[in-house]
Amino acid sequence: MFEYFYNENLRRTIISFGTLFNDISIKHTDSDDNTVSVVKIPLAYGPTQKFLARIEQSPDLNKPFAITLPRMSFEFTGLTYDASRKVTTTSTFVVKDPNDGKETKKSYMPVPYNMQFELAIMCKLNDDALQIVEQILPYFQPAYNVSVELVQGLQEKRDIPVVLENITMQDDYEGDFSSRRVLLYTLRFTAKTYLFGPASKATKDIIKKATVSYLTGTDTSNSTREVTYSVEPRAIKNYTGNAATNVGIATSVFEFGRANCGVVTGIAVTFGGGGYLSPPNVTISNEVSEKNYINVPGISTATGISTISPGGTVSSINILDSGYGYVITPEVTLSNPESEGTGTFTFNEIVTGSSSGTTARVRTWDASSNVLIVGTVSGEFISGETLVGSTSGASYELRIVDVQPADDGFADNINIETEADSIIDFSEQNPFGMP
Repeated sequence: MFEYFYNENLRRTIISFGTLFNDISIKHTDSDDNTVSVVKIPLAYGPTQKFLARIEQSPDLNKPFAITLPRMSFEFTGLTYDASRKVTTTSTFVVKDPNDGKETKKSYMPVPYNMQFELAIMCKLNDDALQIVEQILPYFQPAYNVSVELVQGLQEKRDIPVVLENITMQDDYEGDFSSRRVLLYTLRFTAKTYLFGPASKATKDIIKKATVSYLTGTDTSNSTREVTYSVEPRAIKNYTGNAATNVGIATSVFEFGRANCGVVTGIAVTFGGGGYLSPPNVTISNEVSEKNYINVPGISTATGISTISPGGTVSSINILDSGYGYVITPEVTLSNPESEGTGTFTFNEIVTGSSSGTTARVRTWDASSNVLIVGTVSGEFISGETLVGSTSGASYELRIVDVQPADDGFADNINIETEADSIIDFSEQNPFGMP
């Protein structure tokens, strides 16, 4: 009766839920309303009581292993069947196998289930908690839709409404002066997801030829077939030609006067990198395997030029020469950002931004990768300015600012974001209703 299958429907819904709260920051200001620091809130999956127990057992924030506030945690707390979204149990849908594009797969309609979640916001200061809550609540009215690829093998995407059910607040401020205060906001949500069953091959179930016989006479037991009519369905559109690929490069299939002589018609930037102070060089590969008529005189290589944004990321690549003779998508590479600077930063010295005047204390400095991690930031650094160490005299140009929270061993922000990149459709245009 049962067979093994695992579509990761529940896991993908959990990751998608966590991603909604993975990029929340708060600001601290001084008496003149100047920004003193910007903190990205650590997010982790786990029960709230685990983090509260950890705080109570190690309340000293100055220790390197102490858990830090503010922070957030979420957990999956329950699962219930949703009869209101039930569809016909015998209905199926058919899709092409995304791996080879030839095999056809079918699956029964999914079963609707509601997943219950709790999001805990733990803070020491009430203003921190209010900043976090106000960045969340306006998006839930009371539902927010997330487009999730629930079944990778079928590339089946569904809009998952995440409904905010209620909010509670708790202020643990009892005890002596050694007890640590914890403000706890608990937000409860319901995600209306779907569970898919196993997918089976359906290539042989597709009608590829239909035959109709016309009979004469009223004696159906001994009639003569006068006319037989057969039809083989055919596509009226070419589905096998080259098209835009997932790496963002498009090539034309035919060029007049020379068959199959592809040219590079566009390059879309899917990830702009970071830390560029000047536009990087663009190289478009010209391997023999990427050419059709290698020995034909005049075959040329495509060339391009890049542009960068004020933030130091590659914003676009423009074609200077489209070349021709390509039959597969060529590989496009960009040169690495240039690094300018001298010296070695030392632990706990103060570094100052030459343009912004922002100061911070050095935590670690990796000379091999030129990565500087700082703390106690006063202000906001600007990409392109020079950081100067007060003790070492080290001086380096700042290429990119990353405000990810310091890893204290309890944050999962990066892991959640990495997992969500492949299952969430960020092109969703209507998060407050069904499309």
